Amino acid sequence: MKTNAARFLDRLGIEYELREYEVDPDDLSAETVAAKVGLPPEQVFKTLVLRGDRGGICFAVVPGNAEVDAKALARLTGDRRIEMAPLKEVQPLTGQIRGGVTAVGQTRGYPVFVDETVILFDMISVSAGVRGTQILLQPEAYLKAVSGTIGAIAREK
Repeated sequence: MKTNAARFLDRLGIEYELREYEVDPDDLSAETVAAKVGLPPEQVFKTLVLRGDRGGICFAVVPGNAEVDAKALARLTGDRRIEMAPLKEVQPLTGQIRGGVTAVGQTRGYPVFVDETVILFDMISVSAGVRGTQILLQPEAYLKAVSGTIGAIAREK
């Protein structure tokens, strides 16, 4: 099934593969998604919605087996403090639901910050904007599509 994110990549002429998987609403973890799409968790990047005290809303894209390092992200964004947006605000802010958030093709213009480990892979996986579908593409293509800024923003869980 083509998602808005996939159609956005089509318009940019970026090659990708869609990979669908069975959704368990009780376990939306990136590790579980990684196992279902047959990739190691560090290659499946999750997209998190955060709010900084100066810069406002942004996306942080980190490996599935890591969490966002708020201090490191704040240094990158120029915020003094940055924290996860409350779950109840994710859909109003992004138009997407938890487990289906992607920065690809987003219409709100939020800045996107991507962990530096993204460049270690030939291919990464990110949400296609709906639960149950991942987009596999080259890191360089992803960074271009989301106008991403790279930084050391992840830490081990």
